[in-house]
Amino acid sequence: MENKKSMIQDMTTGSVAGQLMIFAVPLFLSNLLQAVYNMVDMIIVGNYVGSVGLAAVSVGGDIQALLEFLSMGFSTAGQIMISQYIGANQRQKITGLIGTMFSFLALCAAGMSILCFLLRKPILTWLNTPPEAWNYAYAYALTCMAGLIFTYGYNAVSAILRGMGDSKRPFLFIAIAAVLNVFLDLLFVAAFHLEVFGAALATVLSQSVSFLCSVIYLYRRKEAFGFDFRLRSFRIDPGILKQYVALGVPLAIQTASVQISKMFVSSWINSYGYIITAVTGIANKLNVVFGFCTNSIMTGGAAMIGQNIGAKEYKRVSRVIFVSYAITTVLASLFSVVLMIAPTPVFRIFTEEESVLKVCLTYIPVAILMFFGNALRTPNSALINGSGNSRLNLSVALLDGIIARIGLGLLLGLYFKMGYEGFWYGNALAGFVPFFIGSIYLLSGRWKKE
Repeated sequence: MENKKSMIQDMTTGSVAGQLMIFAVPLFLSNLLQAVYNMVDMIIVGNYVGSVGLAAVSVGGDIQALLEFLSMGFSTAGQIMISQYIGANQRQKITGLIGTMFSFLALCAAGMSILCFLLRKPILTWLNTPPEAWNYAYAYALTCMAGLIFTYGYNAVSAILRGMGDSKRPFLFIAIAAVLNVFLDLLFVAAFHLEVFGAALATVLSQSVSFLCSVIYLYRRKEAFGFDFRLRSFRIDPGILKQYVALGVPLAIQTASVQISKMFVSSWINSYGYIITAVTGIANKLNVVFGFCTNSIMTGGAAMIGQNIGAKEYKRVSRVIFVSYAITTVLASLFSVVLMIAPTPVFRIFTEEESVLKVCLTYIPVAILMFFGNALRTPNSALINGSGNSRLNLSVALLDGIIARIGLGLLLGLYFKMGYEGFWYGNALAGFVPFFIGSIYLLSGRWKKE
């Protein structure tokens, strides 16, 4: 039978590049699969429903991302705490953290679902949802709200496993969701003609199956981490909760502020008509694909940094960051070259409408800026997250999410009269803010004291 130690991967010794790749490759594949099944909605809806359906999925995707900000922030906090407990040899605290995290995130999921259901129409109005896409976007958003508990649950399980250094099982669970989502999308949208609602339903059902598989896996190995899944185990430990909330709130605010600022920018972009909304939705999917690639490096880097800070192996932390820069820069270069060489085939994956494709071509330089901004901020974000610096995360959230993205969007879009392209460029340039803040933090050495 597995014991607790056998599930934990020690990342404080050995080759930095080798360990980062061993951890990041399954995570990269799982993120890539997640990107694929997120894009499947756009591809199938674009081909079977048209540009109005694309616009609806774009708006619904923004709402779905907003719904998940608490899950993303607090799951990341749980992963950081587990990795630091392991590095500091305080593994007895992991059991209490798991119970606290499950219980807390379940309450958050219920609260977010109810709140967003009550505010569903104001949210769609605030996003300037095109009238032609209103009913589709409404159905997509409601379906995502109903399935929120499964998304939160899956993120919690993945955080537990990744905090212990296991990125292979989350890959298997997301693979199940990806394959099932493609099948259900074709069934509901192409065969049953459920249109945009069918795409949302396919996503929710595939996520629920993935979550159930991950819970079954943990249950069968409950002795390995001391969590027996009895009702008494799902309790909130006040001491752990205090640390968990202190770290999770700034991370959640960071995620929310970035997403809210993107929604603010999207609301202005949506006012230019459903064609521009459709193009922005396609562009967002490309950014999501690249973001999933770099996030695998950030998540792996944060896990390694958390363990090594806990073990006071500071030289390895610097090596982790250097290797991360090398990998993300190469990825940004590859994505940029592909988009410059073959832009039309890439955009034709989503739509055949010439009016949409024509505008898509103007997004190419914006996409390249997005790729390199993401690549440069990823290693520094791994350092900030891995060190558990909640205050700095909050500062990054406010500067990147609120001041830079909204400020630059309004400046370029309205003051310099660049229209929707100004909002595109403002969003892209804001992505460089975490790089500059993180570089100062890295050079200061303050992360050694966290």
